[in-house]
Amino acid sequence: MTALRLRRATEADIPFIMETERKPGYDQFIGRYSLDEHRAHLADPAFAYLIGENAEGSALGFVILMDLNRRDGNACVKRIAVSSPEKGFGTPLLAGAVDFAFLETNAHRLWLDVVSGNLRAQTVYRKVGFIQEGVLREAALLPDGSRSDFLLMSILRPEWAARRG
Repeated sequence: MTALRLRRATEADIPFIMETERKPGYDQFIGRYSLDEHRAHLADPAFAYLIGENAEGSALGFVILMDLNRRDGNACVKRIAVSSPEKGFGTPLLAGAVDFAFLETNAHRLWLDVVSGNLRAQTVYRKVGFIQEGVLREAALLPDGSRSDFLLMSILRPEWAARRG
């Protein structure tokens, strides 16, 4: 697994985040926010913006967690993206974000939804311990106007703890 470290994003990271979420082909699977939306979410304690960096401090990707303040402990991986796909950054980036969620917050369940056709992401999610819970039929509206299913996946704190040994 590629070594990377996670840190909290700052407003100075927003251009990198926006550039990454707007990479060609990402519009099929990764949402995007405006500058104002990113600024608002970055300042909101219910969100955590995390940047994955290599040993030299170069940003490799980001994760946005949300709903971190829910009383029921259901937090969400809202967005994860790497700047260069298929280089092995996704799995350690997500694993670090999961560790962050369970070590730094009161999250009990970390969930996400993924477009059914995004097989690369599904592979990463399963590697980290996410389990498919169900299907949200035709819930995803793709940029071309077509619809796709969302797969609902999650990992629970006890499952994460068991994987850590």
